[in-house]
Amino acid sequence: MNKEKSKLFRKVNTKTYNVHHNFGGDFKRTRNSKKETLEQTKGKMFGRKERGLDYTPLYRFLLSKVGSDWDTVFSEAKSRLNSSDAIFGMVALREDEKEDFVRTGESSYFSGLYVDKSGILQISNPNLKAKDMNTFCNCCTHTFNGKLFGTE
Repeated sequence: MNKEKSKLFRKVNTKTYNVHHNFGGDFKRTRNSKKETLEQTKGKMFGRKERGLDYTPLYRFLLSKVGSDWDTVFSEAKSRLNSSDAIFGMVALREDEKEDFVRTGESSYFSGLYVDKSGILQISNPNLKAKDMNTFCNCCTHTFNGKLFGTE
């Protein structure tokens, strides 16, 4: 069975309640203006904006591939993404750039990853757990690798 692998991002995070992803409205600030801009007179189209992309499936995929060869992990992840920039938000290519954890959203944190000298994907601080993390405010639900702060 040759099924196409699923994408490693979601168009909109549908699990959150009452979150607006700023859709539309790029043209609304210029359509009724008295002065025409250069883009309007030359016919240049406005840049396409990527809104509401959730890379949580990518981060879980990368965590599941810890201990694997980086080149094969990178090629598979790159083929399942719209842009490879999101990968390097979590993975450091050099050991001196590695971080213990990476903030990926307003209150979402994931383990930092790096590629060691032999080309293997590794966790920066494997001893860091969700129970070791402290919340910064009481109004948000903070998670580390998908688990609530202070649990497990």
